This record gives sequence, structure tokens and C-alpha cells, in this order.
Amino acid sequence: QVQLAESGGGLVQAGGSLRLSCAASGRTFSTYSMGWFCQAPGKEREFVAAITRSGLSTYYADSVKGRFTIARDNARNMVYLQMNSLKPEDTAVYYCAGRDGSRWLTVAHEYDYWGQGTQVTVSS
Repeated sequence: QVQLAESGGGLVQAGGSLRLSCAASGRTFSTYSMGWFCQAPGKEREFVAAITRSGLSTYYADSVKGRFTIARDNARNMVYLQMNSLKPEDTAVYYCAGRDGSRWLTVAHEYDYWGQGTQVTVSS
């Protein structure tokens, strides 16, 4: 089993940057694909980015392509989301998630493990 904990959220002005981190525990971390999802108040949880177990392949929501970058460091059991050119509409709680598999990585209910989330607020 994998336990996940996010950090790095906060308040930033539009156009600014944040780097979210997800610390994972568990000896099988490197066997899991990882994703980032976000959820704003009253909204459905949405896909942001995903990365396969080896880090060879990455996937992004259209709304964040060119602005966000997902990366992982299996030696350190860490996953990152670099967020640049932030917009007020990016404001949400961001969740780190993991799953044993490499298909349907954009679908939240396919993931097995979830962190508690970290708040990102972008002011205008």
C-alpha cells in the first residue's frame, strides 16, 4: 500500500508559479502510475496531469498544457507538479493520486490511493 502527502500549495498572484510536492511511502511506489487532480468548491474533481511508473510518458489536461509539468523521482519516492503562468481559474484543492496500472490515467475513480490535498489559490 502507498500513502501520499501533498505540500507546496498557497496563495499566489496570477502569472506566478508554485511547485507542488507529493511524498509517497511504501516499497512499491515505483510500480504505480501517479496523477494530479484538482477540485474547486461545488465542482467535480478534474484531471490535471499523470505520469507512468517509469516516468517515460506524461499526460496533461488541455487547460494546463504548456503551463504545468509533472515529474517523479522514484529514488526519493516523490512526485512533483510545477505550475507556471497560474490563472485564477486554477484555484482549487490539488490531490496527488496513485494506481497500479497504466491505462485510463485521466479518470479519478481508477486510482487506488489519494493524498489529503493542498490548497492552491490564485488571486487576480
